[in-house]
This record gives sequence, structure tokens and C-alpha cells, in this order.
Amino acid sequence: MPLRNLAIIAHVDHGKTTLVDEMLRQSGAVRENSEMAERAMDSNDIERERGITILAKCTSVLWEGGDEPVRLNIIDTPGHADFGGEVERILSMVDGCLLLIDATEGPMPQTKFVLSKALALGMKPIVVLNKVDRPSADPDTALDAAFDLFAALGANDEQLDFPVVYAAGRDGWADHSLEGPRENLIPLFETILDRIPAPTVDDGAHEEPFRMLATTLEADPFLGRILTGRIISGKAKPGITMKALSRNGDLIEQARVSKVLAFRGLKRQPVDEATPGDIIAIAGFSKASVSDTLCDVTATEPLPAQPIDPPTLSITLAPNDSPLAGREGDKVQSRVIRERLMRQAEGDVAISISETEAKDAFEVAGRGELQLGVLIENMRREGFELAVSRPRVVTQLDENGQALEPIEEVVIDVDDDYSGVVIEKLSQKKADLVEMKPAGAGKTRLIMHVPSRALIGYHGEFLTDTRGTGVMNRSYLEHAPYKGAIEGRRNGVLISNGDGTAVPYAIWNLEERGVMFIQPGEQIYEGMIVGENAKPNDLDVNPLKAKQLTNIRAAGKDDAVKLTPPKRMSLEQAIAYIDDDELVEVTPKSIRLRKIALKPHLRKKRAKDMA
Repeated sequence: MPLRNLAIIAHVDHGKTTLVDEMLRQSGAVRENSEMAERAMDSNDIERERGITILAKCTSVLWEGGDEPVRLNIIDTPGHADFGGEVERILSMVDGCLLLIDATEGPMPQTKFVLSKALALGMKPIVVLNKVDRPSADPDTALDAAFDLFAALGANDEQLDFPVVYAAGRDGWADHSLEGPRENLIPLFETILDRIPAPTVDDGAHEEPFRMLATTLEADPFLGRILTGRIISGKAKPGITMKALSRNGDLIEQARVSKVLAFRGLKRQPVDEATPGDIIAIAGFSKASVSDTLCDVTATEPLPAQPIDPPTLSITLAPNDSPLAGREGDKVQSRVIRERLMRQAEGDVAISISETEAKDAFEVAGRGELQLGVLIENMRREGFELAVSRPRVVTQLDENGQALEPIEEVVIDVDDDYSGVVIEKLSQKKADLVEMKPAGAGKTRLIMHVPSRALIGYHGEFLTDTRGTGVMNRSYLEHAPYKGAIEGRRNGVLISNGDGTAVPYAIWNLEERGVMFIQPGEQIYEGMIVGENAKPNDLDVNPLKAKQLTNIRAAGKDDAVKLTPPKRMSLEQAIAYIDDDELVEVTPKSIRLRKIALKPHLRKKRAKDMA
């Protein structure tokens, strides 16, 4: 049966997953009367809660609208730069891609990132201008910007001659022109069959030894490790013995294939045989990982694997050692944490794990705050208790020994009234303004090059400065010479000086000192951060002090205290908020802030040693 392998790539929230939903429905892969959740491809809990795609997922539809049925293997990829490692690998196993662009926003930073990867592999993307039915849509401007982006990224003449499809994925239609009938997705399917080539299979590839590059990895409770990839040569059958080679050709293991799985709609189904060009999943290996070559026992050469952009941020994860440790989670030992992190690093090549000098703590490096935040959120839901450090940028050294730090390209769409304050704040953080232009409807688009460390924790401040109307998108640009010190958090914190339960009267008295992070009845301990000081210095306070009762009744003395609701932080906000001498305590039920040294005299000693 004829095959087409394609990926859907786009900036975050430009409608990839919703479009795939409609393709599944209209191709008959999902029966019309069957239940299908919205954004069916986003199967992970956190993906559904946040409305983002984190893991690339493969599906398959059978299109019978032409002369003969054609199987389309479609891969829905993440749109967020933090998960770009997934996108890079996926593109190496497909023959073409749909580049989705929001007709209102136009090309965005992640559009540039994913398109550059596709063009470098020689692909000829199909541009889909999505959401053209919105009142604010401007397809012509978005198309001009897309052409400029192709040209800026060095596209050749064939790539610049890209086909354009106008669509509204949510409403399930696509057309070759804006004046079309807008009935269904048939024009999109026709464009895919016409412009995306069938898998190129070398003459005699069916008879050659089996070879496949493992592109994604997942764990299944029944089948164990499942490695997905595209067959380059040979045939895959259950029951045969294969071996796994590393990128440099070393033998990793030899194993018997227990299952060969092909994608059919939203499900994976066992098949008796798979041939070159098809995208399949193989079960049976226990050590093989992403970027390894799965091959016949007679093969000796590994397949080339894509180079991967370096991590830009790192954090230290350690077992929770606070006075409240072990009360909410059941996974608290460093050995269990180590096993979980190593398992994560196997399947996610954008994350690297290393042990620190402390041995029970681990350095976790990744692409950004969101990626690291999602990892920690998954771990806390699995029952882990962790102590998390402040994020640090991953620097490199050039040939002269000079430190290079990661720089990000930040694209900001903001109301004209707030552009000044955004430029001022980021300029103080050593950012360079590259471009400033009107973006229509009273908005300005700013393009700035900013050190990654300056953006840690900035997003909340940005939303405050722009009254929640600003949109900020960022992507890794390059490593450049260190730009010097950047001012950190301006406020100090309020630190509990005792262990016990927070009292309403004490919190009411402390509110004049700053913003509280706790509420009455919460368990607190010495060294825990209970609020933000209104002044720059840290302050030890007593949130346990109850009102002294007397036997004298006076008017107004016994009124109930009225408390301001506490400031609650999400996991990412807490990690971005803390200073170098602080930690975030993460448990399945709580997120607490604390000092590394809980006792005041130890904090003074630590500050002295660091000075």
C-alpha cells in the first residue's frame, strides 16, 4: 500500500493537535458515532491541563479519496521550544511536513526553530494558514511573513515555491483559496498526496538486513520499552533476534523482538511484518534507547543520528530533608530519585543528568523552565519528595577560555502603552533590542536578544507590567560572551523562627511587613519562608505567636482578625522566585519555600563563606 510519512510542525497553540483530530474524523480513522476526546493526541494529564503538546505522538489514517487507498503516518509534534528535542528527532524519520501558521499571529519564534530544522533536512513544507476564520486574521500578511522567513533561513528555490492551504482546523475545513467552499479537509489531503513524496526506499532494501533508527522511547507496563522509528531497510517480524548499536557503533544489547506494532488511527496494533519506509514501534529491548540503531545481527554500521541543541538551564534535585519530609510522599530516597531521573534521560535526549559532589543530589540540565517544571510536576504526582535549587544557566567555554552564556531570541507582542516599560525592564537585564514594529490593532512587536538567566522568573513580572495582555515567546539563539551581573530579586523574605502551626493573629500582625505565602493552620518549621518582606533584607519572624488573653473585656478587642488571602505560587513560579541560598520543597500535596540552612547562625556562616 502507498505510504506518506509527515509531521505537523508549528509554534505553540497554532492548532496542530486540533487539526489532527479533524483529520482522524474525516478519514474515517475514528468512527463518527464513537467517543473521541478533544485534542485526542494530548493523552498525558499535564498536556490536557496546560493545553500544550509535550511528547510527539504518531497516528495513522487511511485516505481513500484518490485512485487507491494511501496510508498517512502523521506525527503531532510539540510546539514549545523547551521540547524541541522531540521535534528534531521526529523530522529525521518523515519525508515532509505541514507547517501550521496562525493567520493572526503569523510566524513566531518556534515557527522559525522548527522550519529551520525542516529546511536543513531538505524538506519542502506545505504551509497551512490556520484560524483564517477569526475576525482578527490577516492571511496575506502572515503569508508574506512566512515567505520572508523561508528566505531568511536560506530556503532553496524549490522550498520557496511552497503550496499554501487556508484552513480552520477547529471547524474541519481547508481550501486552496480564501473564497473556496470551506466544506471539508479534502483539499488538504490532496495537497499532502501531491506534494509529500512517498518514502524513498533503495533498490533491494527489502532484501537487505533490517535497520531502523530509534526516534522515540516510551515505557509500557506490559510490553516494557517500546522504541519507535522508521524502517530504512529489511523487514521487521516478531520473534526474530536483533541487536542495538550506539551512535559510535558499540554493541548495546542483543534481544528477541516480542512485538512489532504499527499505528492504526489512535491505536497501535501488532503486525506480522513491516517493510522499509513504514513507521513502527518495536518491543523486546531492555537497554536500547533514543538515537540507537536497531538492526539485524549481521549489520555493523549505525545509522547517523541528528545533532541536538545543547541544554540551557540546570537545576539541582535532592531528596527532601526538611522537618516535614516523608509525610506526604513515599519516594524519598536518593537511590529512587536517581533511577527515575536516569529513566527520564534515556527517553528525552534534551535532558542530561549528572551526579553532584554531594552524591545524593543530581544536576538536571534541560532546555528551559517549562521542561524542567513538567519533569518535577510528573515526579511529585508519582509520589516523590524533592528539594529543588534555583535554576542556573549552562555556560560553555570558547577556545580562548572565555565563558559563553545562552542567549534567547524573545518575540513580544504588547499593547503600545506598555512597550516602554517592557523595553526598560529587559534593557536593565542586559537585553538588546533588535527590532520594533507595529503589529496592528494598537500593538507593538518587539524582538530582543536576552541572556537566558535574565528570563528566569521574568514571565510573571511581564504579565503584571502588561496587565495580562502581553504575549512573550522565546527560543534558543546561540551561546555568546557573558554579559555581566544582572540585578536579582529586590525584596527579602520573611523566615519562620519556630516549628508549629501558623496562627491567624500572628499572620495578621505580620501582614504590615509584606506579602504572606501561608494561611492559618498550615504546618511550618524554622527556616521556612512564610512571606515576602517589603524591604530588601531577610527577616526572622514568629508566625506562631497567639494573642495573649486577659480577663478584661474591652470594646473591639475580641473582633475576629480579617486576613488578606496568601500569595500562592505555581511550581514554575516558586522555582523562578527563589534565591541562591533557598530551595523549593516539592511534595505530592505541597510546594513550600525554605532556606538551605534552616538555623539563623548557619545562614550567617554560609553567607560569610560565600562572600
